[in-house]
Amino acid sequence: MKSIITGGAGFIGSHLSEKLVLLGHKVVVIDNFIVGNKSNIKNIKGKIKVFNRDIRNYNSIKNLFKNVDYVFHLAALADIVPSIENPDDYYSTNVQGTYNVLKASVKNKVKRLIYSASSSCYGIPKKYPTPENERILPEYPYALTKRMGEELVIHFAKVYKLNTTSLRFFNVYGPRARTSGTYGAVFGVFLAQKLANKPFTIVGDGKQKRDFTYVSDIVDAIIKTSKRKNLKGKIYNVGSGRTISINKIVKLLGGKKIFIPKRPGEPDITFADIKKIKKDVNWKPKISIEKGIKIILKSLYYWQDAPVWTPEKIKKATKKWFFYLKK
Repeated sequence: MKSIITGGAGFIGSHLSEKLVLLGHKVVVIDNFIVGNKSNIKNIKGKIKVFNRDIRNYNSIKNLFKNVDYVFHLAALADIVPSIENPDDYYSTNVQGTYNVLKASVKNKVKRLIYSASSSCYGIPKKYPTPENERILPEYPYALTKRMGEELVIHFAKVYKLNTTSLRFFNVYGPRARTSGTYGAVFGVFLAQKLANKPFTIVGDGKQKRDFTYVSDIVDAIIKTSKRKNLKGKIYNVGSGRTISINKIVKLLGGKKIFIPKRPGEPDITFADIKKIKKDVNWKPKISIEKGIKIILKSLYYWQDAPVWTPEKIKKATKKWFFYLKK
């Protein structure tokens, strides 16, 4: 079994790469190492093929898809504030890059493609827990471009008969989480701050709740979904099915905290309705938030000091985004 993982040296991608190697797959990693890190895949060096390529360049990746059975498309730019500052980069990577991966998959007759979508597509939902048929209302360029990529994935299933499934991830955390940004990588930022003996920066009052999903549960959902038949063109939420406040996270991590202004357009709660994936894929999360935090506290060596978004920088970026919308 031959599998391509785009973004295979990233947070989720590296964990998926390791798991597929254990399952006997011939793994091909495509990563431009802008977000991904070679140290993430050092444990499987020599067991996988790694190509330093950019999915925005179709000609550089198209021939890598020959004789491939599975494509796991995780390569993307993530997080809110950077997407406000650089919407062009997010569009070229998350939309054009996804189109290139789909086109290469069709050209080479790939059997199965799993897309890593984002729960941010829901914006501020009206219904909790949030089901897959909730209205789509992206609030920022990151959410918008990930949703546009998802629409391409579903379109290719319908028009080109590519066997695709989209998984909407809810707040993934665990070892190797990226340490830049704010909410999108809250655990990475918090742990970087813990290593640096700095207080945790909490956006807003910390009472907002999130559905945090441990990375091994995400990987399990990806693999189980890829093995299921008759899921062409379908979309599934992948979350823990429970919520926890940011203040409670900080309490579990242990340390001082400071508060920074909340950004407009962020939900007070994310909460996945996972009944659909439980039924169709026979998947359910296994790692509780308490257990997950214990694991990552034992794995602090994965984190480096991280840049922290100051209130001034967040305010400036938000103003820039709203000006961009009015143009």
